[in-house]
Amino acid sequence: MESRQHLIAHNKLNYVRGQRPDVPCILCAVREDHPEVASLEVYRDNHFLVSINLYPYNPGHLMLVPLRHVEWPDELSDEEALSLHQLQKRCLGVLRQLYPACGFNIGYNLGECGGGSIAHLHLHIVPRFRNETGFMTSIGQTHIMVETPEEMQTRIRQVFAEAAP
Repeated sequence: MESRQHLIAHNKLNYVRGQRPDVPCILCAVREDHPEVASLEVYRDNHFLVSINLYPYNPGHLMLVPLRHVEWPDELSDEEALSLHQLQKRCLGVLRQLYPACGFNIGYNLGECGGGSIAHLHLHIVPRFRNETGFMTSIGQTHIMVETPEEMQTRIRQVFAEAAP
């Protein structure tokens, strides 16, 4: 049997073990600024909030979260769907200004079988970089983060504040 070494992401270990805040919906709790829930919000409009992912895949990993609790894209109103697309465009502009990404992954993980771990719709925007594939990612199966989520929050929030909608 093959032996594998692991680097432990201590900040995510409690989450994986099920030690989460006792709230019905973690993203609704973020929306309400619940004191037991970490908030990495960088922007909010009438329909959505934008947050740094607490466990980012790459620097600049954003989540666009409807303020209204919905689980599926087809539950969004037409107004919300249009607003989401406009916000997605704005987020891409902010990320392209701050990070030297050569591409982006944009998408949903819907339902448990689709990889979703939170039953509240959220759209991921993940910057992708040419230098991602190296020893740690290919052999170590680990991503090295060059910024903490809090550092990302500060930088991205500043650009949102400076740019007009």
